Amino acid sequence: MRGEFTHARYRGTVTEARTSAAFFDLDKTILAKSSSFAFARPFYKEGLIGRSDVIRSAYAQFMFHASGADHDQMETMRDYMSKLVTGWEVDKVQQIVAETLDEIIDPMVYQEALDLIAEHREAGREVVIISSSGTDVVEPIGARLGADLAIGTQVSIEDGRYTGEIVYYAYGEGKAEAMRALAGERGYDLASCYAYSDSFTDLPMLDAVGFPVAVNPDTSLRALAIEREWPVVDFERPVAMRRTIEPKQAVAAGAGVAVGAVALGLTWYVRRRALRA
Repeated sequence: MRGEFTHARYRGTVTEARTSAAFFDLDKTILAKSSSFAFARPFYKEGLIGRSDVIRSAYAQFMFHASGADHDQMETMRDYMSKLVTGWEVDKVQQIVAETLDEIIDPMVYQEALDLIAEHREAGREVVIISSSGTDVVEPIGARLGADLAIGTQVSIEDGRYTGEIVYYAYGEGKAEAMRALAGERGYDLASCYAYSDSFTDLPMLDAVGFPVAVNPDTSLRALAIEREWPVVDFERPVAMRRTIEPKQAVAAGAGVAVGAVALGLTWYVRRRALRA
């Protein structure tokens, strides 16, 4: 099935909608490119990364678009992110993202994803974006898309700078853990919830809900989705985000996480990261 998508077979009752949510992966599900690597050029311009990092980011974008990422690549990306951001000023990163968001993300948002987000909100479901990209990238994008919550990888902060220690990695089983924590806190019935992703590495996320959907799936996920008779859809219409929706007002994201917070409670984390007051 390509382009047009309706999930009428999944449409729930009004009562179900009040206790359910739609969980969206970000890269290649809502966005046509990797959200993390998309900001390579402004980070380079502001002196946060070197030329070799820009080249590596361009290559990673190509590989990501061509074949997705497997477990080993995701772990390599985690180590790379940890080393790269060590010592960066948090305020500076947030300023760069805020000033370049529309320019970088425009046009790379799938219209089909925007339509789905609007449909879920109209049905009374909360919209949650959960991505392995850093939280200071994921949160502004989530706010711009009108999401209720946005969860990204969290790096420890000390004296206003990233230490490089990753205290929460929004990947694999980590995504499912965050979803279960949210369900307990916000009253979601995961059996009535939806999840959308492109990657086989997000299988725990898809397995956690009653209504999983494979979006632009990699080869492994496509085969599994067909085997399990999950909906498989291909989004093909990137559009300019700033011309399609109005931004939500986001909660300030400058508090960070203290060093030593490796035992960070996910419920605490997602509460502090709520985009809606």
